[in-house]
Amino acid sequence: MTTSDTALLIIDVQNDFLPGGALAVYEGDLIIPEIQAIASEFETRIATQDWHPAGHKSFASSFGKQPFVQIQWKGQMETLWPDHCIQETYGAEIHPAILALGIEHVVGKGQQKEVDSYSAFFDNHRASKTELDGLLRRLGIKKLVVCGLATDYCVKFTVLDALQLGYEVEVLTKAVKAVADQEGALLEMERAGALLISR
Repeated sequence: MTTSDTALLIIDVQNDFLPGGALAVYEGDLIIPEIQAIASEFETRIATQDWHPAGHKSFASSFGKQPFVQIQWKGQMETLWPDHCIQETYGAEIHPAILALGIEHVVGKGQQKEVDSYSAFFDNHRASKTELDGLLRRLGIKKLVVCGLATDYCVKFTVLDALQLGYEVEVLTKAVKAVADQEGALLEMERAGALLISR
């Protein structure tokens, strides 16, 4: 069992990011047994959930464009995605195997229609915070062990923000999967101060 100031943070293991979903990460489902294998070691287990309103501005359909193109939006480049993780839909649901692990808290992100939120701490323009930092501080959490989807987007930006906010961070390398760049994202997190754990 880990100490009480450590939490397992499970990023966006939702149906739309798993095989068959609207924005599926290749072999994303393979991380679920890895998470199941270690979850019981933690007193505190927190999941994040992409939770977009319909017509979200990260959706290509909102601009009449094809998915995966980049546009200039509110002063910065943004990737446009297929419609995914729309509030109150099956695709937005956290996988039941993850919920069955005894998740104490679910933190929503990407809920503002005008801006995406890869990080579980801030929106992409860093104009607003989610509830995650405040929750962790109330719980006395100082260290995060991070897993989930996707390594090169929501996992990476969450880890980088956690480090900037002063948390100690470990990334479970067997329990993360990337959209495109697993090794590059892991290296970037390690260089920023995260400890990469393979077990």
